[in-house]
Amino acid sequence: MASWPAHLFLLLLCLVLLAGEATPQTAQPPSVDDSADRWARPGCQAKCGNVIIPYPFGIDSEHCFGKGFEINCTNGTAYLGRGPGHNIEVVDILQDTPYLQGTLIVKHYIARDCNYHNGSRPEHVSARINLTRHPNYKFSHDRNSLVVVGCDALGSISSDRESTFATGCWSYCTDASFVANGTCSGIGCCTAPIPMDLSDFRLIVNSIFNHSNSSFAPCSYAFLADERTLNFSLSSFTEYSTREKAPVTLDWAIMNQTCEEAHGTGDFACVSPNSYCVNSTNGPGYLCNCSQGFQGNPYLNDSNGCSDINECSADPSPCVKRCHNREGSYSCSCPWYMYGDGQRDGSGCRSILRILYLSLGVGLSLFFLIAIVSWLYWIYKKRKLGELKQHFLEKNGGSLRPDIRLFSSEELEAASDNYNQSRILGEGGTGTVYRGVLPDRNVIAIKKAKISNDEAEVQQFINEVEVLSRINHRNVVKLLGCCLETQVPMLVYEFVPNGTLAHHVHGEGRRGSLSLEARIRISSEVAGALSYLHSAASTPVIHRDVKTTNILLDHNLTAKVSDFGASRLVPLDQNGLVSLIRGTFGYLDPEYFQTGQFTDKSDVYSFGVVLVELLTGKKPVAKMQAVKNLATLFMECVNSGRLVEILEERVVDEGTPELLEAAAELAMRCLSLNSYDRPLMREVAMELEALTRWTRIHPWGNVNVEEGDSLLSKVGSSSPSTVLRDSVNSSIEPMAPLEIVR
Repeated sequence: MASWPAHLFLLLLCLVLLAGEATPQTAQPPSVDDSADRWARPGCQAKCGNVIIPYPFGIDSEHCFGKGFEINCTNGTAYLGRGPGHNIEVVDILQDTPYLQGTLIVKHYIARDCNYHNGSRPEHVSARINLTRHPNYKFSHDRNSLVVVGCDALGSISSDRESTFATGCWSYCTDASFVANGTCSGIGCCTAPIPMDLSDFRLIVNSIFNHSNSSFAPCSYAFLADERTLNFSLSSFTEYSTREKAPVTLDWAIMNQTCEEAHGTGDFACVSPNSYCVNSTNGPGYLCNCSQGFQGNPYLNDSNGCSDINECSADPSPCVKRCHNREGSYSCSCPWYMYGDGQRDGSGCRSILRILYLSLGVGLSLFFLIAIVSWLYWIYKKRKLGELKQHFLEKNGGSLRPDIRLFSSEELEAASDNYNQSRILGEGGTGTVYRGVLPDRNVIAIKKAKISNDEAEVQQFINEVEVLSRINHRNVVKLLGCCLETQVPMLVYEFVPNGTLAHHVHGEGRRGSLSLEARIRISSEVAGALSYLHSAASTPVIHRDVKTTNILLDHNLTAKVSDFGASRLVPLDQNGLVSLIRGTFGYLDPEYFQTGQFTDKSDVYSFGVVLVELLTGKKPVAKMQAVKNLATLFMECVNSGRLVEILEERVVDEGTPELLEAAAELAMRCLSLNSYDRPLMREVAMELEALTRWTRIHPWGNVNVEEGDSLLSKVGSSSPSTVLRDSVNSSIEPMAPLEIVR
């Protein structure tokens, strides 16, 4: 007896659950305002006879209708427009039917041709209708067709205003038994399509045999009609004999502008919130519709505009239990003791009682099983991960450079938001560079190589660590550390925020963005960095891939040389090394390309191409006339006295002939085909530093005429660079040595 209350409680709970599952929610009937006033502007007549007049249509006052949409209501009959010629009767304006929005139905005369053969006078009546006075309207080409009814009927339609088209069809039959009800296939009835953008037409119907072959159908008829609502039968022959007019569907639109042109203007018609604009498919203009989940008049900016549809008030409700109306949509839910999506056309709501005990037992068993397996798997993965990290650390040369910071893979994943796509700074053939933020808020650049089994790519990353760990120069991107415990090592650099030099010279909309003074200064900084690599580093370094995409600019447009994956450390007692060809086409030293032997003069040639890029703003390889190489084209222009033709316009505007000739002469020496004729990188750096100092202390734009003439006269007897160096040395103090940060 002590357990009876518990059994009673369970029994009552089961009954409640089962009752809840079996009893659907009773939906309330929808509250829909069917009055015509909700379609018209406030204070305007909303109906004419039985025709509802929705805005932009309106009657009487200009306040009540949009331009070209006036309705004349006479004796309870609606007509398009007002005055002589505006006698087209309106039957219905289809506004609240989504697939018929932008259409209305009017009446037009039926063309007829009769020959009674009983002495009665023949009838031959054509029909025409012209909408040119109503430019907002066109005959709907996708809803209307030319319909010809008769057993000897040749009907045609043409433009009454312009001879732009003509089409028609012929219907023939001899006996009423051949006429098939419900189809207009050529026996007693035929159809023909009409073109788009049709604003007027003329209908003519004739008889080829004067109806002599058909005694039961002495008349033929031609009219436009909606073929989908046409119900042709044998009775149609007599039906149209008593009718003068037939309904035809018109398309209408707000004229003269597309959605894109009208949006944002003062007369844009789609004023209701939750409305959108669509371009007309039949001639110019646009229409407005309510967005999904809303209903009303999109042309009204008040309570009668597009308002939310309360789907939950529909009968039946779209939900079987609980319905929640939302702005423009709805959602369904089930009570706590049921499960499912709650949708009437979905899985609905089902009681959980039948699976409660089973799921509880299975769930507890699975919980303990998963917990034990997960714990064992976690121990296994942690051990394997440690072994894998140690393997990669040894493979990637972790013991070679113990003096640089080693980042963990977890640190770099957190800094780059798990290598989020939005953090990508740049991508290349061997890897991707991500922007990272350390916990101390310092911004870094993470170079992550693509996963590869190529040991050469791994060695390239290790080589870059070796090179950059020995270099500390203000114009060389700083290596902060690396991560060696992943399959392919990752490098961590200082963050250089202003992108590559190539972006500033060739990027979309960036052409001409750098001043001549900035170009000379940047080239001087790059030359200084390369001079340091060649001459001042503890072990000389040859970069082997000098190009504008490997030169970064910080927020002050200070140059930073980067990407030392192809670089080589050169012992002091070796003048050149032989290797596989490495570099980028357009920047590659021709001598190195032919012999396979690279020296520091190979970097000088590549730098010469960079200097020419800065002076000309052109890419190193492009289809220009018959020449595809910028260096060759530049040398040809200089040698033929056409230097100004190839220089960028801003460079010519901001420079003087002396400065431009000096820079061009230096570039020419760097681009010498024989490496022995090229200057050393430190000589290049000194000349560019002199040019930079001269432009700062004595701007070229302020050189007086006498001084300019003096310089030009010196150019005639010696090289431009020699004249410039002599002029600089006579006007400024001796140049201080290059500042090298160690």
